[in-house]
Amino acid sequence: MAGRYFDEWQVGEKVAHAITRTVTETDNVLITTLTHNPQPLHLDYEAAAKSEFGKPLVNSCFTFSLLVGVSVHDTTLGTLVANLGYDKVTFPKPVFAGDTLRCESECIAVRESNSRPNAGIVTWALRAYNQRGELVCDMTRTALLLKKAQ
Repeated sequence: MAGRYFDEWQVGEKVAHAITRTVTETDNVLITTLTHNPQPLHLDYEAAAKSEFGKPLVNSCFTFSLLVGVSVHDTTLGTLVANLGYDKVTFPKPVFAGDTLRCESECIAVRESNSRPNAGIVTWALRAYNQRGELVCDMTRTALLLKKAQ
């Protein structure tokens, strides 16, 4: 099991996730069509060419989901009871097909659960950066994690 228990987290800990991912045009088309998002900026090369970006933007739902997915192995795999929320999601820079993203998680809060003696609540700041080191996604993730068996 790769994830960490509630008891193993401390505020200030940072994890640079080993998995990096080059985003493809297929990723963008799949997430956009699977979610029934008709935004021309994601699917229409002619419309996107006339935008300030000059080419299609990768759907931000993909960027968000990739960041969460990459973080799971090092944070909650096998220790998660439930995700409690994702907050303060921002996309400071656009993502384009061909960008390679790297991700990191920083523990920003830990507290005991008031209702579950076998679990606690951890909040992380999650960040994704492109190959130029530009921040492309920033958010917080809060999860209910199991405690180590005593």
